[in-house]
Amino acid sequence: MSDFIVSARKYRPTTFDTVVGQYSITSTLKNAIKSNQLAQSFLFCGPRGVGKTSCARILAKTINCENITDNVDACNECVSCKSFNENASFNVHELDAASNNSVDDIRTLVDQVRFAPQVGEYNIYIIDEVHMLSAQAFNAFLKTLEEPPKHAKFILATTEKHKIIPTILSRCQIFDFKRVGVNDIAGHLGFVAKSEGVTAESEALHLIAQKSDGAMRDSLSLFDRLISFSDKTLTYKGVIEHLNILDYDYYFKVTDYLLTNDIKELLNIFNEILDNGFDGHHFINGLAEHLRDLLVSKDASTIKLLEKGEALQARYLDQSKKCELPFLIEALELCNECDVQYKTSNNQRLLVELILMRISSINFLSAQKKNLNIS
Repeated sequence: MSDFIVSARKYRPTTFDTVVGQYSITSTLKNAIKSNQLAQSFLFCGPRGVGKTSCARILAKTINCENITDNVDACNECVSCKSFNENASFNVHELDAASNNSVDDIRTLVDQVRFAPQVGEYNIYIIDEVHMLSAQAFNAFLKTLEEPPKHAKFILATTEKHKIIPTILSRCQIFDFKRVGVNDIAGHLGFVAKSEGVTAESEALHLIAQKSDGAMRDSLSLFDRLISFSDKTLTYKGVIEHLNILDYDYYFKVTDYLLTNDIKELLNIFNEILDNGFDGHHFINGLAEHLRDLLVSKDASTIKLLEKGEALQARYLDQSKKCELPFLIEALELCNECDVQYKTSNNQRLLVELILMRISSINFLSAQKKNLNIS
């Protein structure tokens, strides 16, 4: 049998410093450990795949370590660390609330809480997907969460904070995890690619990062899938082909044709896009995103919002110089109008073609108005 381990598990963070994109949270937790000011109960909230459970495990391992380093990392040498690394720790208890959400499951956990830890200072209870607990289970948990024994710590994790009752929220120290930035994900994917001996183009990694929508775990899953497809080489062209993404080149060409009012070429390229299996709604939303990126490229203070690789950033900067601000704003309004009308339209292709013609006429009509005013 193969001993292959998916990248999301193989490169799972083991220290606070290796958690990607959550610096404010990891630094707060490290300071709390250093100053010995740990809350009894923590609630980690945020989207999937951003490091909530990983941080919970790192916190659980670190606070029970007998020889915490100066950098607030577990030593990996003491009995507690070794048992944790071997998945044999009697101090760290993980409960999946999605499948253990009854009041009996919580009562069993509450009964365990009163026992002191065998090794280390604390018994830590990590409850994942805590929003899945039933109302009765939440109520059974309240008293223990409010006044737990000194040796007990609770770390709750959820993707849906709004489903947790206020009485639970008020008893926890809440940490809101954010989506991981595209550049942070791309940088981590670059590290993984180097570690795995994979040759990867920077634009390919940025594209995977954008497709993962801020979830590190999703990006690593995509990375594994693409590596299996491409045999240790990741190219931008290979990624767009395998993930069936509309290439940036299409949008750069479309924008050039819009600026020159070349309706013939616009209709031809839109027909080519439809022939490649993409629908008009996907195209018009992609065009709106492209125009938005051109808009933020026009000012030095907003260029940071353009989360692209260096080569692609240069192309956006170059094309943004050709686009006037009024043109971009009006074009975005028309794209938004098309987006709203698309699902209710009886002739969706014609709707998109009309929007393209209207956008391409913006500069032409503006020039006509100027000539009339001059004359």
